[in-house]
This record gives sequence, C-alpha cells and structure tokens, in this order.
Amino acid sequence: MTNNEMLLAISEMLDPIRNDIQEIKNRVKKIELIQENKVLPRLNTIESCYTSTFDRYKDSIEDYEAIKQDISIIKKVVTEHSEKLQKMA
Repeated sequence: MTNNEMLLAISEMLDPIRNDIQEIKNRVKKIELIQENKVLPRLNTIESCYTSTFDRYKDSIEDYEAIKQDISIIKKVVTEHSEKLQKMA
C-alpha cells in the first residue's frame, strides 16, 4: 500500500468523525442562538420583575412594621373598650 493509499484510507476513516464534529458544531450554534434570542431575554424580564418587586417590598418594609404596631394597638384598645362596654351592659 502506498503512502497516498494509506492517507486516503485514513481520510475515509476520519470522515464520519468529521461529520459528527460538524453536526455537533451545528447543534452548539443552534443552542447559542436559542440562548441569545429566547432564554436571555426571558431571564432579563424575570430579573427585572424580581428586582422591581424586591425594591417595592424593601421600600415598604418600614410601613409594614408601622402597620403591625398600629394593629397591635388597635387590638388592645378594642379589647379594652369591649370589656368596658360589657361591664356597662
């Protein structure tokens, strides 16, 4: 077998591997495009929504604490008034 015949035989054996590699490259390119065009924009939307929601809750946490204290006071006053009304009745 001559060197050229050997090289040709080796080349023919490598053809399926080259085809597989090309197929993998094509699939990777499709995955990259899907990530760029579909996944990343959706992630950005989710991040934006999460961030804005977090900011709203973060800013209103002090109000929430004040409301809790107000409700606690209201409960105490209502209980006291109920007791007084029951005694008067």
